[in-house]
Amino acid sequence: MNPRDNPARGPRPRPADLPGGLRTPPLALYIHTPWCLRKCPYCDFNSHPAGVAPPFADYVARLLADLEQDLCDPAAGRPLTSIFIGGGTPSLFPGTAIRRLLDGVRARTVVAADCEITLEANPGAADAARFDAYRQAGVNRLSIGVQSLDAGMLERLGRIHDPAAARAAIGAARAAGIDNLNLDLMFALPGQTLAQAAADLAALIELAPAHISYYQLTLEPDTPFHRAPPPLPDGDLAADMAAAGRARLDQAGYAQYEVSAYAGPGRQCRHNLNYWRFGDYLGIGAGAHGKLTDPCSGTIRRTAKWERPALYLGSAPAALCSSTRDLSDADRVFEFALNALRLTAGFERGLFTARTGLPWSRIEPLVAAALSDGLLAVTADSVVPTELGCAFTDDLVMRFLVEDSPDQGRGMVAGQHAG
Repeated sequence: MNPRDNPARGPRPRPADLPGGLRTPPLALYIHTPWCLRKCPYCDFNSHPAGVAPPFADYVARLLADLEQDLCDPAAGRPLTSIFIGGGTPSLFPGTAIRRLLDGVRARTVVAADCEITLEANPGAADAARFDAYRQAGVNRLSIGVQSLDAGMLERLGRIHDPAAARAAIGAARAAGIDNLNLDLMFALPGQTLAQAAADLAALIELAPAHISYYQLTLEPDTPFHRAPPPLPDGDLAADMAAAGRARLDQAGYAQYEVSAYAGPGRQCRHNLNYWRFGDYLGIGAGAHGKLTDPCSGTIRRTAKWERPALYLGSAPAALCSSTRDLSDADRVFEFALNALRLTAGFERGLFTARTGLPWSRIEPLVAAALSDGLLAVTADSVVPTELGCAFTDDLVMRFLVEDSPDQGRGMVAGQHAG
């Protein structure tokens, strides 16, 4: 018997009876697939070259055992509002494997009738041929890693597809009946000019996706690009590219709602909004992270699974977590800000208490200081980053880093993927 359910302890209190105002947020599911055909030189995600055929069937079985283990936590007993299958390259998996996976999720959990189910895909004929099977399995949104529609830029990025393959994949997705598409596009690429960045974005907009993730190439630690940096545009030129891109996207009807996310009307990514509003999510798969709120105990717990695929596959289902920790008050303040201040609309004042269980007074002086410096605007109901705050998001967020926890700065992952 789970000790939380021991009758000797008395009934579990209702959330409304708890001090602090902590409330149970929506619950999502992130599923990580760790294999790619080839590792890109800028990528710092937990991904590994596939080599020989990955053990798809064994991995799906392990994912479902992982989910069953996570569902033993009483705080996980809620309907799933979204599912995101990220990687790696999930579109390496055959349609039958994705079908078994999603059927297994539905057999073990309650999946909301309007659940958003996203699968990441890389352009390529082999991947595109699977899109119909993915749709039949329940996938209703695809996030396609285009990254550029310029052949020279794709070569410099170490991508294995060309512009024609990207366009073919988008056409195949629509032919399969999936019109809710996110397309990823990067700017400030090696040797890229302002005119080239503008032309690249214009070509992507012509494809009329529902959602665009438009973000700057950054040199992440422990990647080939970090060890041997390519010639990138300087900071001023990258800022000009970002500003021109925002204006072009707005003109085309794509509203910016997060630092790098732009959507047509009603097409915001629900899964990523849940991350940014400090919602809960189960994380299954090699290297996946999870976050669960238990309003009855007042805890917010983060988990991480073993990263290496062989270790993840070889561990017992009850031993898949590489780390588990409860967030301190300081962690809650910082991680809430890390997520919520990415949103252009900011957050409602009541959301802070509902998602952290902390009183507004905990961050009132921090908000006031950022307001005084022009980084935030405050209304009766909301806290909103100003144009200056959006331009200096990292500096704004760091104001909420309060060094009163030995765990501060660890496990502050907003989510695994955004797209």
